[in-house]
Amino acid sequence: MRILHIGNTAGVASTIAKWQNKILKWKTIVITRKALDKFKLTTYGYALPLDKISYTILALILSFKYDIIHIHDYDKIIPIMRKIPIIKKKTIILHYHGTVIRGKWNKKSKYWRKADIVLVSTPDLLDGAPPKAIYLPNPVDTDQFRPMVTIKKKNFAIYMKWGYPNESLEWPKNVAKKYGLKLYIHDRLRRPVSHKSLPKLLNLFEYFIDRHFIKSLSKTALEALACGLKVIRWDERIIKKLPKIHEPTYTVKKLQAIYLKTLR
Repeated sequence: MRILHIGNTAGVASTIAKWQNKILKWKTIVITRKALDKFKLTTYGYALPLDKISYTILALILSFKYDIIHIHDYDKIIPIMRKIPIIKKKTIILHYHGTVIRGKWNKKSKYWRKADIVLVSTPDLLDGAPPKAIYLPNPVDTDQFRPMVTIKKKNFAIYMKWGYPNESLEWPKNVAKKYGLKLYIHDRLRRPVSHKSLPKLLNLFEYFIDRHFIKSLSKTALEALACGLKVIRWDERIIKKLPKIHEPTYTVKKLQAIYLKTLR
């Protein structure tokens, strides 16, 4: 099986493609634009120094050579693909990852209707979604994100400042106070950390305080769990172990079943 991943939101495509190759021995490739990869999330595949038009043309050319086209967030390319005779016959998967679709299902219907399958990365995105939408849990690359117990500091917590308009830093401060934790707030926009360096940063702490304004675990929270941290989620509940549905083997096998069911 040959799979082309277009886009790499939150590094999900890199993780899926890597483990599809590792477990199933499929030929996989990920392409994204370097301008969209500020945190160097493309650990598997290519972050290309292309403008949007050149990137789109390359994606269309590469689509001729692959069995399944798995598109991450870049829904506007699908109507173009459906006009090209060879590509329109292929299976096209559209995978949404967050703000691109949250609360915008009706507005975006002209794009997702043209996909064979629509996936969402968190359960909250199913709100208002069409019946064809399927929740595919975000996978964590457990080769990369793993415990480093020798550097972990007891009773220390980290909170990632996301920079969203509705974000309040009083939330992590109050939570840290409630649990008697020393808090470090990391501004991910002003001090970006590469995906390769993130495991070492996370492993400095015992706790990760997740965002409060979205009622689903962030991908970084899942990565923190894989590193052995305890995660305090939006409702102040403490999660201590990475759920099995977020292990890469689970995601890849579930996705394999979806692919085979919809393969044209």
